[in-house]
Amino acid sequence: MDALSEVLSMLRVSSALSSRFEGRGAWAFHFPSYRHVKFGSVLRGRLWLWMEGDAERHTMEEGDFYLLTAGQPFCSASDPACVPLDGPQTYRSIRGADGVVRFDGPGPVSPVSLASGRFEFDNDLSALLLANLPPLIHLRAADVAAHALSHVLALLRAETDGQMPGSDVVKASLATLVLVQALRAYLAGTDAPAGWLGALSDPRIGTALSLMHASPAQRWTIDTLAAAVGMSRTAFAQRFRLRVGSAPLEYLQSWRMSLAMTALSESDEPLARIAERVGYLSDTAFSIAFKRSTGLSPGRYRSAKRDNLASAATANSTLAVFDCA
Repeated sequence: MDALSEVLSMLRVSSALSSRFEGRGAWAFHFPSYRHVKFGSVLRGRLWLWMEGDAERHTMEEGDFYLLTAGQPFCSASDPACVPLDGPQTYRSIRGADGVVRFDGPGPVSPVSLASGRFEFDNDLSALLLANLPPLIHLRAADVAAHALSHVLALLRAETDGQMPGSDVVKASLATLVLVQALRAYLAGTDAPAGWLGALSDPRIGTALSLMHASPAQRWTIDTLAAAVGMSRTAFAQRFRLRVGSAPLEYLQSWRMSLAMTALSESDEPLARIAERVGYLSDTAFSIAFKRSTGLSPGRYRSAKRDNLASAATANSTLAVFDCA
């Protein structure tokens, strides 16, 4: 399994819901900060999207797709001259029984239709995925049409046309596919994007990353990794740091800790087994490294994570609607 697939398979998407917005006339909405990733696909018309405090307005045309990755408050509008309304509050007040949000504003501005959603991940691997992504990824209709993403979006559009039996399950599965295909399209259309995600497109560094992800317990050294990808030790170390932003063994340590945090959060696996699986000869050595990395012992980390999950489950059970843009 390649490194991107490895990370995506472990992200544990806890929310991947989508909704439909139909707007007429002039309107603008403000949305507060959010967790992790939001996405949207313009089904009809044109809208503007911008980050709070940012003077740049991004024009989204019919067929365009976007990902918002930084959690920043943002605005969307059919007319950017409008004073933005509170998005979540307005959505709650006008959402129809079929789940579609319909808003009628003043003026002859062309209608806009938007399918949108949000991903939330319940483990710590999301930081690895989201690091170095721009706050807004904008894929234009021409790019989307030439990519598999277009087929997934067509299915998503059909599912958001109305409330059909089983649609919640289907939309959740489609949203995960949307994320994968959107990241692929972004990588294909961007020249050497910074950081870990961009490094995957480098044949040699991407191979080294996949080797570390596939076999984290192996006693990797810079020499063995360099030999595995056909490079000299010095050239490999320099190129890895340039593309990924950290030294090879620093990255390996980070990946091992990410795996350990996931195992501690999601299983009752014994500490000794986790230590062995992520490349430590004893649970004592692992505990020392884990506390140095996270500030908590493995046992305290596991307890804290489970307390947080229980609190989050209680909070989520009180939510009546899902607001996105």
